[in-house]
Amino acid sequence: MKIAGTSYRSVWVDEKDSWSIHIFDQTRLPFSLDILQLTTPEDVAHAIRTMQVRGAPLIGAVAAYGLALALRQNSSDSAMEEQASLLAATRPTAINLRWAIERMLSHLRPLSPDQRVQAAYAEAGRICDEDAAQNEAIGRHGLSLIQEIAKNRPPGTRINLLTHCNAGWIATVDWGTALAPIYMAHDAGLNVHVWVDETRPRNQGAALTAWELGSHGVPHTVIADNAGGHLMQHGQVDLVIVGTDRVTRTGDVANKIGTYLKALAAQDNSVPFWVALPSTTIDWTVGDGVREIPIEERAASEITHVAGRADDGSLTKVQITPDGSSAANPAFDVTPARLVTGLITERGVCPATESGLRGLFPEQ
Repeated sequence: MKIAGTSYRSVWVDEKDSWSIHIFDQTRLPFSLDILQLTTPEDVAHAIRTMQVRGAPLIGAVAAYGLALALRQNSSDSAMEEQASLLAATRPTAINLRWAIERMLSHLRPLSPDQRVQAAYAEAGRICDEDAAQNEAIGRHGLSLIQEIAKNRPPGTRINLLTHCNAGWIATVDWGTALAPIYMAHDAGLNVHVWVDETRPRNQGAALTAWELGSHGVPHTVIADNAGGHLMQHGQVDLVIVGTDRVTRTGDVANKIGTYLKALAAQDNSVPFWVALPSTTIDWTVGDGVREIPIEERAASEITHVAGRADDGSLTKVQITPDGSSAANPAFDVTPARLVTGLITERGVCPATESGLRGLFPEQ
């Protein structure tokens, strides 16, 4: 994707500077476009834990490079296993993180220590290339859903889409999941408009999704998280499309907190609710998402304080709750498969069921 006409991916390697990797500091967007250089596995773990880098597919890709950085320090069996465990523990909900680390280890374990560094960078690069290709395919399959809506409307009629959190290119290596079909619809000349949930408490929608859509020229409107149901009641949402951090083999979907409520509102108002994901986000070992998917509990300060830009242009954080009030901050919720219209993957669309997923991925 592009920023001010320049093409970027969300992670890239600097071969001239100790084979370090670079990412955008997502905690500074949309007010400041800062590029971070990560040179150690500790840098990578910190970036993932503090959400300087976020989005399930991108977390996996960056963690893969984190293991490559670790092997530059020590490529022994024990050091590799230890660093892999530390990276895998940084965030518990997104399955792509564990998937990427396990893929790296499967590729590296048979190799001798002196072969591992070069092989690790190559494998991490393949993970990135595959993610970008998968997301582009998701965009094409999701585009057909939007085109189907347009086909049944008078030419030029506005199509209103609603999304939650950020599932764009900044959350993946490139293209994004939920936003990829929207970008392609816009580029194809369809009159799409996006309702962007602010996505409290970290405001990934208001900060990141709105920034992405604006940079690409896609018409959009930021709304409070609780406004989506109202818009659906009044016929102002044609389709809901979200990303996900983990999907069970039975089609349950773990995504940013508040997704479940959007799915309930969509079902009550007969609005299609679609989830876009690469196959790396499917956890074939889990059948009941509500009972089995671990939900990350983040710091209470994300609830009690809000970050933003002051009138003088400085970035600041202010307290919004009374002193002494406690706060709970579950970062994700699980939307049961019965509320999901269907899943959009790189291999096509399917019902949110075990048979639907296995139909697309019979090798599983």
